[in-house]
Amino acid sequence: QVQFVESGGGLVQPGGSLRLSCVASGFGFHVYAMSWFRQPPGKERELVATMSSANPVKEYADSVRGRFTISRDNAKNTLYLQMNSLRPEDTAVYYCNAGWKRAEFADWGQGTQVTVSS
Repeated sequence: QVQFVESGGGLVQPGGSLRLSCVASGFGFHVYAMSWFRQPPGKERELVATMSSANPVKEYADSVRGRFTISRDNAKNTLYLQMNSLRPEDTAVYYCNAGWKRAEFADWGQGTQVTVSS
């Protein structure tokens, strides 16, 4: 059974930082590209960042490039998202899934809420 468990969200002031984690299980984590998505209030889920499985290639949405960094630890089946210089428009529920710029699996975790507000 595929499972994603996201954590690390919270309330942060504009300009602050957070590090999100996603522990994955039920599939061969190390052979899959992995992606972070987010769903802002009242909007559709959108791609934030994606990372290949080997010789890591990373791509970012224009809105987060230069501020967010995606990384992974294959030994721990864990995906990370370091978020710096946070803005109010980064407020969303953040999710991870396998796949290159897409969700490979229909299963989603509960997500982790990020709120950027003064």
